[in-house]
Amino acid sequence: MGLHKGAKPNNPTGRKVGSKNTVTTELKQWVKTLLESNQTQFEADLLEVEPKERLQIMTALLKYSIPTLQSVSIEAQIQAEYAELEKLLQTAPAEAIDKITERIIILKNQSNETEN
Repeated sequence: MGLHKGAKPNNPTGRKVGSKNTVTTELKQWVKTLLESNQTQFEADLLEVEPKERLQIMTALLKYSIPTLQSVSIEAQIQAEYAELEKLLQTAPAEAIDKITERIIILKNQSNETEN
């Protein structure tokens, strides 16, 4: 359980907010150096494994180069879009809202015509 707002921390001389964890930083640097210095060997070893295993290794490594997407439920996504639309409707001038409404009606009519 965290401290309530305004409470003094248990260790007032502890690590400052936003400072980096030196152990984690050192470990990341060590892994980076290890991989960089053995890149040629790693590539050669990767070619030696079975294609299925190679694909598993490469897939596991992808998370370090491509940001992973968070799964969002459809309901949560719809709620977020409605919230954004509500903000827009509150700040947009009435003329813009009327034009958007007209455009939506036109697009619905066109969609209905192509379906029939």
